[in-house]
Amino acid sequence: MGLFAGGQGEDANTLVINSDMSDPAPKADLAEAVELFKAEYPDIDVQLNTFDHEAYKTAIRNFLVSEAPDVCTWYAGNRMKFFVDQGLFMDVSSLWKEEGLYDDMASSVKAMSIDNKQYGVPYSYYQWGVYYRTDVFAKYGLEAPKTWDEFMNVNATLKANGVTPITIGTKYLWTAGGWFDYMNLRVNGYDYHMKLMAGEASYLDPELDKVFDLWGDLIEKGYFLENHATYSWQEAQAPLIKGEAAMYLIGNFMVPDMESAGVVDNIGFFQFPVIDPSVGIFEDAPTDTFHIPQNATNTDNAKKFLAFIARPEIQTVLTSGSLPANNQSVAPTDRFKKIGFEMLGAADGLAQFYDRDSSPEMAKVGMEG
Repeated sequence: MGLFAGGQGEDANTLVINSDMSDPAPKADLAEAVELFKAEYPDIDVQLNTFDHEAYKTAIRNFLVSEAPDVCTWYAGNRMKFFVDQGLFMDVSSLWKEEGLYDDMASSVKAMSIDNKQYGVPYSYYQWGVYYRTDVFAKYGLEAPKTWDEFMNVNATLKANGVTPITIGTKYLWTAGGWFDYMNLRVNGYDYHMKLMAGEASYLDPELDKVFDLWGDLIEKGYFLENHATYSWQEAQAPLIKGEAAMYLIGNFMVPDMESAGVVDNIGFFQFPVIDPSVGIFEDAPTDTFHIPQNATNTDNAKKFLAFIARPEIQTVLTSGSLPANNQSVAPTDRFKKIGFEMLGAADGLAQFYDRDSSPEMAKVGMEG
């Protein structure tokens, strides 16, 4: 496959899809969905080009300009906005209206919208939140906190009993971005957070004083794991596995490691606590998406494909290792995926995570402090 696999010289019965779903499970999921699409539209010849996940980040900048496919995979939020601002992704708002997606994908509307227009269809996301040792909580009579005051009381009780309240690994800084995301979303809400991520607000704004004060309070009281800068996020799991630490703000990708360690039955999950009850509930949920390039050749076929992959049952096929973005999909049976499916489906909006929502340059500076 050439680097710029795309849409030049296609006939009207062709659909070219460029995908970064190169890991075995998602690659198989998409292949299955494509076969189902071909069964429903036998006259359309589908050409599926799969790129290495990392190489795709460079390739997409080239093929959207020089040789666009009919459909491509990408990410929601400011990663999407980068190409929308250059006129490289097609407005598919009419498809959202025709397919009833404003209801079925309600929590993703903000992340898929620029100036109230939608530029793609989400298919997969996963939750972030606080994973905790239920046995440690039970030992000290603690319950999962819903508010910031309750959260601080939990931290104080754990610290007083010689338990590290919060484990974290900042050897590689990206996971710490979750703390800033959640605290800013809970204090200032989604719109301000996204303005900040887009460089349209300043880190010196007074709105951020409370965010940094609350975060500083956690640090000053010694609630985070000591020497966390020496641990990767994977290594920071060890105190949680051993029961030496009680909580970890992390993504659902951690759960298989808890299963392997044999402690998953003692792991619970709670939503990041509310700080200001007047602010909506927004979550970090990195979202994978499909788009129609503005320079696509066969937009009619592309729209058929986007409508197809937006269906609840097809989203279930596409997400064997994650969560479907359609809230009408069958709820997962896995305990943590079920929690995430319900939590994200009910959210007022979804951020994409600090290093996805910021420019690469700002993400690097921001995470170095």
